[in-house]
Amino acid sequence: MNSEARKTLALVGLGAIGRMHVERIQRSTAFELTALVDPTDAAQAFAHSHDIPWYRSHQDLLAAQHPDGVIVATPNRTHCTITLDFLHQHIPVLIEKPITDTLEDAWRIVHTEQETSTPVLVGHHRRHSAILREAKRMLQDGLLGEVVSATVMANFLKPDDYFDLAWHRQPGAGPVLINLIHDIDMLRMLLGEVTQVQAMKSHRIRYLEVEDTAGALMQFQSGAIATLVASDCTTSPWNWDLSAGEADHYPQQHENAHFICGTQASLTLPQLDLWQYRGPQKHWQAPLTQTRSILHRQDPYQAQLENFAAVIEGSAAPRCTGLDGLRTLQAALAVHEACATGSTVVIDHSPCQ
Repeated sequence: MNSEARKTLALVGLGAIGRMHVERIQRSTAFELTALVDPTDAAQAFAHSHDIPWYRSHQDLLAAQHPDGVIVATPNRTHCTITLDFLHQHIPVLIEKPITDTLEDAWRIVHTEQETSTPVLVGHHRRHSAILREAKRMLQDGLLGEVVSATVMANFLKPDDYFDLAWHRQPGAGPVLINLIHDIDMLRMLLGEVTQVQAMKSHRIRYLEVEDTAGALMQFQSGAIATLVASDCTTSPWNWDLSAGEADHYPQQHENAHFICGTQASLTLPQLDLWQYRGPQKHWQAPLTQTRSILHRQDPYQAQLENFAAVIEGSAAPRCTGLDGLRTLQAALAVHEACATGSTVVIDHSPCQ
């Protein structure tokens, strides 16, 4: 796509994830960043230094511009109001995950998306990963047989200054809704909808309002059961970001953090190791064969931008729709509810609320 055909794109929010989006937009041939919205002095200085028009609020932006698309990368609780304002102006939105912080607001976004016929792409960027898309193909081709169980680890160490931001210390900003929600979305993509959740959490390391560790047991409509553990206070290589090698700012560890077990074979991620019996005997005393799929490295955030450009053009559907984002949020919130109640949470998959 030549520069004259580039789409205009606004970015709302210049936190860590917002700056990451700026880097990807600058490398993109599909978009030109024509607006930056963030009320801070640092954002204003950043916009000035990069010759990007700056606005204190998204209302100010809408009074001055009508971009082809917008990325909303603000704190979770603000997603709904900002997104609705853009949808009512028929401007497609890429919302950072989670889609918002409550199911009520998530339904408002989904309904407004439908009413305005304006698409929403939710920023569960791993759906754009070549690794995950290959895993999906392998499951669809039946290589694993019937999936029985999955094990997920999302264990890592966040730096102390991460918690300098007040909202990072408040409920909803812990590893369940910030990090494990990605893994929940991955499981939904691979295994289908979550039907029941049991869980517990702890904040005994940092003693903040938010959890620093959580564990969950999930059952899917297929009957498969998954165990998930997330912690942002551990020294560990066992998480997707360190293992997948899809982002330069994470040192790749060449470990696996996701294990999917089926009746015919099992699959590890992100290394894409397929374990299966090739001989006539198929039982725990027979030898297993290990094969690995090797893929070219790909930046899922860049692929997400490409999908967003196609969504704006109307030539592709969002790989993570507003309803996808809502269902993933629903499962993540069920983890918190199960922790609070100590009981099994049954998830309602009614088509609308």
